[in-house]
Amino acid sequence: MLDLDPSSYSDLVQRALREDIGSGDITTAATVPTDARGEGRLIAKAPLVVAGLPIAIAVFQAVYGGVEAHVQRDDGAEVRPGDCLAVITGPAAALLTAERVALNFLQRLSAIATLTRRFVQVAAGRITILDTRKTTPTFRTLERYAVRVGGGTNHRFGLFDAFLIKDNHIRLAGGVTQAVARARAFRPDLRVEVEAQSLDQVDEALAAGVDVLLVDNLGTADIREAVRRSAGRAKVEISGGVTLERLPELAATGADYVSIGALTHSAAAADISFEIELA
Repeated sequence: MLDLDPSSYSDLVQRALREDIGSGDITTAATVPTDARGEGRLIAKAPLVVAGLPIAIAVFQAVYGGVEAHVQRDDGAEVRPGDCLAVITGPAAALLTAERVALNFLQRLSAIATLTRRFVQVAAGRITILDTRKTTPTFRTLERYAVRVGGGTNHRFGLFDAFLIKDNHIRLAGGVTQAVARARAFRPDLRVEVEAQSLDQVDEALAAGVDVLLVDNLGTADIREAVRRSAGRAKVEISGGVTLERLPELAATGADYVSIGALTHSAAAADISFEIELA
């Protein structure tokens, strides 16, 4: 679902504005008449999927409560260069002061949604696209929202809502079997996922009764074999070395999921501008 509670970003908006404005926007104060009215248009400069428009609007309204926003393209829309996403009207000085922070949110989240949409389209329903915890600190809720806007699916939110036993956990626990047993005893109500870096670990994890196998950086043939060995006893998730070019090959292995850190850590900022005229 694409709902985003304003309480999840209101504090971030305020913090971002304080960081940018500091003691005051001196350039705007010096150059723009206080009584000037402006009309600004958020314009796509490249093909993209819109995400974060409600947050960008919240930035403008946080600077001046009387700003009006007329949305032309909702979050999730695919737009082309030149398309107007929203028209923002209000005091010209307020629009200028809010511009960069609003664009920072909008460009970042639209980038994630756009990249996610590309992976989802290439997957063509054959495998589920998941995000990871490789997010910008304090922006996880927003970046996960952008993944959903792009058509992807969220993995666990954090360290608290599902077990993901990785190589360091396995090493410190004394092995896969011991780590899974401890997780089951600690919170029997939660799903247990184990990272397997070899087919031997796949076998051990399956014997331990895991819910999900995370096959990490395995070759395509080994992934197919892991799927065959799981035989429906556990879901299979692919991770590591996932690119758009390789995705069709991975989707054909029969695995259930593919998790892609690049969705949130490597999406290049979407090209969006804010063009203001006197109203």
